[in-house]
Amino acid sequence: MPRSPAWTHDELLLACALVVENGWNELREGDLRVVDLSDLLRSLPIHEGAARTIPKFRSIGSVSRKTSDLASNHPAYVGTPTKGGRLDREVISAFITRPAEMLLAAATLRQGIGTGELYTIPQDPDELDDEGNSAIEGRLLTRWALYRERDRALRARKIAQAAKLGQPLQCEVCDFDFGSIYGDLGAGYIEVHHRLPLHVSGLRETKLDNLAFLCANCHRMCHRSRAGESWRTPSALRAELVKSTS
Repeated sequence: MPRSPAWTHDELLLACALVVENGWNELREGDLRVVDLSDLLRSLPIHEGAARTIPKFRSIGSVSRKTSDLASNHPAYVGTPTKGGRLDREVISAFITRPAEMLLAAATLRQGIGTGELYTIPQDPDELDDEGNSAIEGRLLTRWALYRERDRALRARKIAQAAKLGQPLQCEVCDFDFGSIYGDLGAGYIEVHHRLPLHVSGLRETKLDNLAFLCANCHRMCHRSRAGESWRTPSALRAELVKSTS
């Protein structure tokens, strides 16, 4: 019989949020929150077909055990921790250092699942990096953010706003201007990226002021995943650029 696939950042995000809300304590199998999370995880568009082909996939018992892993691997836990894994420790660390932001990410993910929108967005090759890693908030929120950034109408509105205000179409991180380098070929071209992560800015319609202009290189660096980290904001990437060139 096939084994259940390893837990992803998305799933650990939702499980750890429950553990945090429970005072960093595990949740038993009889807890209705565990039952609810088991049903939710089995519905996520991540492990295609696993819920249909693996009877024990994200069962109530397995979800309860994962909350034990997350609770017992907290640095302040008194006793012998369960084995856990690297991703468990990354998510635990993120919730310890950025509890409000991570809880908001979990709530945003739940909201997206509840509205059904996340089930309609196709997979994106950029939701995982070359090593198969995603941002600490998981691939589904990453997929959602990429989908919004690639909305042609939204990008056109942002460019139109810049033209109306007399703002240059240049990268807000490195100042690169496609038009000045490539002439007519590059005139009017620029990419956009959220100034704030999707779960921070909220699920409402994306505001133009929450979009930054980026060149392709800086956009890629904002999206590049590192273990246990979120995507970088344009301002954070600019700080790194200044630091590396000073």
